[in-house]
Amino acid sequence: MHPEYIEAFTRKVAIDPAKTALIPVDLQYASGSREHGLGALLASQGKLDEASYRFDRIEKLVIPNTKRLLDAWRGLGARVIYVTLGCELPDYADAAPSTRAFFTATKNTIGNREHEIVDEIKPLPGELVINKRTQGAFASSGIESALRGLGVETIVVTGVSTNNCVETTAREASDRGFGVVMVSDATGTCSDEMQNATLKGFSRLWGRVASTDEVIAELRAGRALDVAAE
Repeated sequence: MHPEYIEAFTRKVAIDPAKTALIPVDLQYASGSREHGLGALLASQGKLDEASYRFDRIEKLVIPNTKRLLDAWRGLGARVIYVTLGCELPDYADAAPSTRAFFTATKNTIGNREHEIVDEIKPLPGELVINKRTQGAFASSGIESALRGLGVETIVVTGVSTNNCVETTAREASDRGFGVVMVSDATGTCSDEMQNATLKGFSRLWGRVASTDEVIAELRAGRALDVAAE
């Protein structure tokens, strides 16, 4: 994928279930549902077909594969931390200028259905949910202190959009010393071109790209090694 010299410099990231958190990013009704938020807005404008790739990928890949990962993480008692995007004030005054119009149009503020995580992968009691107002979670939330307090050294990210909130959060984490794995078939954006370009760019020095099957297999293998060592 990259020249050999780039591969040599790229950090090798392993998945240790005791030190790795699964982080679904922004899988909310505001932008992750065909019937709510962005989907409802586009439908009212007669433009829903323009987002068919996005919502097809979310429904057929991102949500099902994130659910598989959640099941694997929960089955081993590993950490799950959800990240959401949106305002906390009803007038959207706490939004960054770059996102205020989008939040307002999709009704994405705490208390609205649009801000909620989609039911198929909703958090269980005791699972941490961290809200951000910017595309990157580290810029506008306490996620870093939470991860360090929990002893997390590596994060596995899924969600939407691959080239916006997922990638920005992943790059911020990498810059702060966390190992990062971006799940290729549990992330989604608006086209194959954007998806593939983001994954290729991220794997160049920032972190690792892996499939759902690869991540689950490594997670379970790591747990088996932990048990054998006990």
